[in-house]
Amino acid sequence: MIGIGVDAVEIERFRTSLTRTPTMRERLFTAEELAYVAPKSDPVPSLAARFAAREAVMKALGVGLGAFGFHDVWVSRAASGVPSLNVTGAAAVLAEAAGVSRWHLSLTHSDLIAIAYVIAE
Repeated sequence: MIGIGVDAVEIERFRTSLTRTPTMRERLFTAEELAYVAPKSDPVPSLAARFAAREAVMKALGVGLGAFGFHDVWVSRAASGVPSLNVTGAAAVLAEAAGVSRWHLSLTHSDLIAIAYVIAE
C-alpha cells in the first residue's frame, strides 16, 4: 500500500458554495460526473462525495490542495454501480512517481455528510 486518504464534506455547506458560485460545478467536476448526477432529484450529495474523492486522493498521495487540477481526478461508475477513480494529468504524474498502480474507492453519504475513502496501492 502506498497511501490512504479519507475526506468528509458537509453537504449543506457544499450546497451553499455551489449556489453562491454556479460556475463551481464546471470547475470542479467533469462532464461525465455532471451527466451522472443530472437525473437525480438532489445531485448535491453525490457531487459532495465526488469532491471528497479528489481530496482523499490528495491525502493518499501525501500532497495538498493545488498539487493537481480538479479535472485530473474524477469518479466514474461501472454498469454494476461500483465507483472507480480516473487519474490523469498532474495527478497521474504524482501517482506514478509514488509507485501507485491501482486505486480503491469507497463513497457514501447521508443527509448531512459525504465521505470518500481512497487507497493507493
